[in-house]
Amino acid sequence: MIISRTPFRMSFFGGGTDYPSWYRERGGTVLATTINKYCYITCRYLPPFFGHKSRILYSKVETVASNAEIEHPAVRAILKHLAIEEGVEIHHDGDLPARTGLGSSSSFVVGLLHAMRTLKHQMPEKMALAREAITIEQDVLRENVGCQDQVSAAFGGFNRIDFQPSGKIEVVPIAVSQGRLDDLHGHLLLYFTGFSRIASVIVKEQLERMGDTRSELERMQAMVREATAILTGGGDLASFGTLLDESWRIKRTLSSKISSPAIDEIYDAAKAAGALGGKLLGAGGGGFMLLFAKPEAHVKIKERFKHLMRIPFRFEDDGSRIILYQPDGLHEARP
Repeated sequence: MIISRTPFRMSFFGGGTDYPSWYRERGGTVLATTINKYCYITCRYLPPFFGHKSRILYSKVETVASNAEIEHPAVRAILKHLAIEEGVEIHHDGDLPARTGLGSSSSFVVGLLHAMRTLKHQMPEKMALAREAITIEQDVLRENVGCQDQVSAAFGGFNRIDFQPSGKIEVVPIAVSQGRLDDLHGHLLLYFTGFSRIASVIVKEQLERMGDTRSELERMQAMVREATAILTGGGDLASFGTLLDESWRIKRTLSSKISSPAIDEIYDAAKAAGALGGKLLGAGGGGFMLLFAKPEAHVKIKERFKHLMRIPFRFEDDGSRIILYQPDGLHEARP
């Protein structure tokens, strides 16, 4: 039995510049971290004693006689990609719900690839794992996704991720002291808006309008450098919050589906309660809202949003890991 643990990501700046249609011409860069909320994938070769060949458990349970019958598109694609014909059991658990802006789909793909390759006694390097996940999502599943989620999930940590026109991806850890990271964490609040969405649908319009939003994306890309300078400097972190506010206001203009009157109401209420800035994480449309406020304003914000679910979190550095490796020997014993 193999268990992989893969973190969800929290993206601060540069989102939208990690799509190949953008960075292949202009380069792209994002500033993101992973948090201690995870996707867990348990897998094993299924003993040949059941009335089905494979069993897949996620929000539903699938029992199938062949891989072609598997309804879950990512599971079906990965088993085909890895040429796994043996019967398997795959079980997914997540700390947070899917379709909420934390890159859960990419964490699932990274975690499943990691677990299944380990089941085959292969130990992929982090960049190889990220690139393979990108291939699955973009080229096989044809999803409207960028490249930052897979890289963050594979590597973990607080990073600037650069995407070169050549296709090269570089992960640059941000040289920030633990005290500075603790200070940043102390300014952040994470709330679930109560709305979920399918990111690929929202991103479709954004990609179609990319030629008309070039200046906005260039500004959002430049913010990565500014935000990094704020974090690595020794000054007040308040400017990080105001930069988030600017980024969110620009992001809202990239697609009509990114925000909504209900989301705008939440954001405006947060600002009125003392937040300096914030954003919907991921593609937009719903999911989790990240707020930045000075610690002394948190009491008022928490009181204002006591009807919403607040999610405590910490930054994490591990990336995708195999936390249990126990080959059961059944596969090796088969003829």
